[in-house]
Amino acid sequence: MKRLHVGVSALGVGALLAAGFLLLRDGDDGPPPRDRLTVAATVIRPNVLVDAQGTVIEELAGDCTASRYAYLCMRVKSELDDGLLARGGLTIKTAIDPRLQQAAQQAIDRYVGRDDEPIAAQVMIFPGTGEIRAMATSKVPLKALALQQGSTAMTYTLTAALEGGMRFDDGFPHSGGYRAPGYPAFKNCKGQAVADPSFTITNLKRDHGEFTTLRSGTRAAENTFFMKLTEKAGLCESVQAAKRLGLERGDGLAMQEYETFPLGVNEVDPVSVASTHATLAARGRHCAPRAVTEVRDGAFLRTFAAQCQEVLEPPVADAVSGVLSEALSGSPLKGLGRDAAGMEGTVDAFTAAWYVGYTPDLASAVALGHPLNPIRNKLSDITIGGHHYQDVYGTTIPGPIWKSSMEAALTDIPETAFVKPDTARFGGCRDHCAPS
Repeated sequence: MKRLHVGVSALGVGALLAAGFLLLRDGDDGPPPRDRLTVAATVIRPNVLVDAQGTVIEELAGDCTASRYAYLCMRVKSELDDGLLARGGLTIKTAIDPRLQQAAQQAIDRYVGRDDEPIAAQVMIFPGTGEIRAMATSKVPLKALALQQGSTAMTYTLTAALEGGMRFDDGFPHSGGYRAPGYPAFKNCKGQAVADPSFTITNLKRDHGEFTTLRSGTRAAENTFFMKLTEKAGLCESVQAAKRLGLERGDGLAMQEYETFPLGVNEVDPVSVASTHATLAARGRHCAPRAVTEVRDGAFLRTFAAQCQEVLEPPVADAVSGVLSEALSGSPLKGLGRDAAGMEGTVDAFTAAWYVGYTPDLASAVALGHPLNPIRNKLSDITIGGHHYQDVYGTTIPGPIWKSSMEAALTDIPETAFVKPDTARFGGCRDHCAPS
């Protein structure tokens, strides 16, 4: 038998050794070569907030409590879905106007300290678009800013009454206390009787004449009058008017439809309150409030257009603005030196205080309170901004913040007048006139 002699070059020996090494490695228990490769960590670029002019505000924080603009941060996250935000690298354009933002922040800082227990918050909304132009707070909120609305909710019953055919000088004899005449006196939108005849409602202020009209009752924010007015105009009608104007609870729950609805028992956010009054400023045209107007990531672009619809007859909105204009001019705030309307909001037992007002060009709401525990942290016998207050009403701190910020915000905005109320439809009285 002959042996086969094969000559192998040095290169051939090397190739054989390499092949043998690979065969040996293929038979071991280690992971495949691709699994042993070093994989670079995925880097998600931060999302960035910019104002209406395109100037960077800040990076959108993962935890809004770490943000310098926590209130805006919370709002942006509520408007955008988590999946979109998780992409990273987004430029999120907001409707924030830096001049209005500064006006709101400076006014708050003038009256409420950053170390004070209660927190002050202000929102400015442009009527007719729903764009949120400013969102400012006295300090970083630790939770959603939802407080009982107080007497600013009287606007909705006033709207329902005028929509239902009542006139400016319709009213009722003044009384210091109100007690429902029976359980069916107030019915919610399900038709259920929700009155409480065992409970007496009183007024915060004691001075008044013998007869209260829509105008004088609104000017005085009189509890007993608005209980009678809600009984007349309808509880469900008042709730529906509020919802059409844009009111929502701050916790996302269903609106509480109790007899005390016009006294502001629902916990709401300043965005919602400012939005309802922006609807009146726009003569009954409601636009969903929005802070975000555009999201961009390279070639990806998504815009957020105004979502508007007429929810109230323009003449009714004009009539409400006419009454609220008198309420503002007759208050300690006096007005803005141009057409403006407003309503103070004092909450029962002084657990919160509000002021909301508007011109045809800008609506704003200011809230003051302790969102974490308002019952235990009342606005009574308290020092705020270095000043001691026995009780805080809507015109005590929120009102001056509103006036100061609105005056600054409107400086470069040309004056626009309200449409005068139709006196043929709403003037005088019809069925509930003062005794002659």
